[in-house]
Amino acid sequence: MSNLVRIILSTLLLVATVALFVYGEWGWGIVGILITIVAFVTVFFNENMLIAQFYLRKENMAKAAGWLGRIKNYEKQLIRAQHGYYHLLLGLMESQKSPMQSEKFFKKALSLGLHMGHNVALAKLSLAGIAMAKRNKREATKYLQEAKRADKNKLLADQIKMMKDQMGMMDRQQQIRYR
Repeated sequence: MSNLVRIILSTLLLVATVALFVYGEWGWGIVGILITIVAFVTVFFNENMLIAQFYLRKENMAKAAGWLGRIKNYEKQLIRAQHGYYHLLLGLMESQKSPMQSEKFFKKALSLGLHMGHNVALAKLSLAGIAMAKRNKREATKYLQEAKRADKNKLLADQIKMMKDQMGMMDRQQQIRYR
């Protein structure tokens, strides 16, 4: 359902709720307010995205993919602020199946914009992992530094440290091969 339809539906619900209050139906009016609030919230937070995030946290990728698959045209169904998060979720799911293919989703998410610092850090950390898998140390280092800068609340500090340690091990393995 496009956002325009959601806005029209929410407005009609609001008008109906006001009418209930005018006619003295206070009980139904309160229920109408709750339903109207839920309808207005779905304009800004798509329910498919919320449910997909829930299943991603539970690590149920099949159900998360199913809920994200319900978004057929993300440009019409989501507000502009959610476009980056849509691609971030697609990248996280794709990284479970084939990490090298998920790079395009993370780059697209960063180009469309992510508003929370820890989400930017997560995307850049994932890109650093992909660059390490490609044996591109310079790019991996750049992404790790950017991820560290973006992670202001230190939510991904352990993962960043682990990635740096792995990169150090990669250097040692490279030195051993050349000897």
